[in-house]
Amino acid sequence: MARQPTHQHCQLCQRQVDLTFHHLIPRKMHRRTYFRKHFSREERNLGIWICRRCHSGIHRLYDEMTLAKQLCTLPALLNDPAVQKHIAWVAKQKED
Repeated sequence: MARQPTHQHCQLCQRQVDLTFHHLIPRKMHRRTYFRKHFSREERNLGIWICRRCHSGIHRLYDEMTLAKQLCTLPALLNDPAVQKHIAWVAKQKED
């Protein structure tokens, strides 16, 4: 069963564009012992719906381990200065 967005707008920049699903704990980390031990399967599969520009931007800014350990919640992403700067830039871009 394919995931469907529960939001009509990007949860980071708030633009109304096509959305992609961002795992708050990147899938690459799911099989590692630390994450299997500390997070349930449901917790590892939590995510947010964001636009492609925000999605690409956060993966350019941080590696998977940093995202998984430090930026694994929506508030953590929204409060990160580098992500805030990127979101501000994306919000000014034309909707495709």
